[in-house]
Amino acid sequence: MPTPIILDCDPGHDDAMAILLAVGDPRVDLKAVTTSAGNQTVEKTALNARRMCSLAKAFDVPVAAGYLKPLTGRLLIGDDVHGETGLDGWDFPEPEVPLHSAHAVDLLHNLLADSPEPLTLVVTGPQTNIAGLLALHPQDKEKIKEIVCMGGATHRGNTLPYSEYNILVDPEAAHEVLASGIPLTYCGLNVTHQAPVTREVLQRITDVGTHIGKASAALLAFRSSTYDQIWDLPDAPLHDPVAVARVLDASLVECVEAPVSIELHGEFTRGATVIDLYGVTGRPANARVATRLDTERFWDVFIAALTALG
Repeated sequence: MPTPIILDCDPGHDDAMAILLAVGDPRVDLKAVTTSAGNQTVEKTALNARRMCSLAKAFDVPVAAGYLKPLTGRLLIGDDVHGETGLDGWDFPEPEVPLHSAHAVDLLHNLLADSPEPLTLVVTGPQTNIAGLLALHPQDKEKIKEIVCMGGATHRGNTLPYSEYNILVDPEAAHEVLASGIPLTYCGLNVTHQAPVTREVLQRITDVGTHIGKASAALLAFRSSTYDQIWDLPDAPLHDPVAVARVLDASLVECVEAPVSIELHGEFTRGATVIDLYGVTGRPANARVATRLDTERFWDVFIAALTALG
């Protein structure tokens, strides 16, 4: 039986590809897409989620918008990477999938309450919506099987020297989610950088040959160009689908148990995930941390999902 999931995201090019993987692979059952403010404003991330669900013909998947900003402070958007729309690189028509009337937290709560089995949350943006859900409906954590997030890093960051973007946008939210006790897996930069969109990969995506393949290739080519300009990294890593991959086949993403803390106050390290891989702090493990991706199989799974959507 497929694993029922809700994808909370901030599309964003890599979130967009996570949506396609979640719709196209039969091993997960995508119940809803909720969006946070992150790579762009929440209005734009919700529009982009509707665009991607429309592209994938996922007309029965509700899309709801969440909070306008993080729990504290101002919103740090990623327009330098994702452009003015958050999905620059493809000319989208008006989406056929409507915006759900409920706030993302209300939709999450209702789906969890109505589900006959616990649901898995895949979170590929800032964790604001999930922290809000747990604050308003603390009983809902009993209906969450696990949370698998794209966030953090075992070593260096990508926005500040030790801070990964999704965590840095709302570290207070990430701290609250970690403290909830819900089983939590971090797919951080150390593992997502094992999924680079090389020229060979981009050609495989192009060779899918359908509208899905053409759109995906164009979007990823745009994102690779911004990565090249900002970080001198033309083979941009495809972060967010790695979290979906962990859910649909755990053997694709190896993990270890480790103590994790979120740095909230560091002058130079706010938003850092402090991951004790070697047990030097003596703290008990409180999360799973991804360490290795089966890169070849990951790309096979991703291409197969795009092909199935075509």
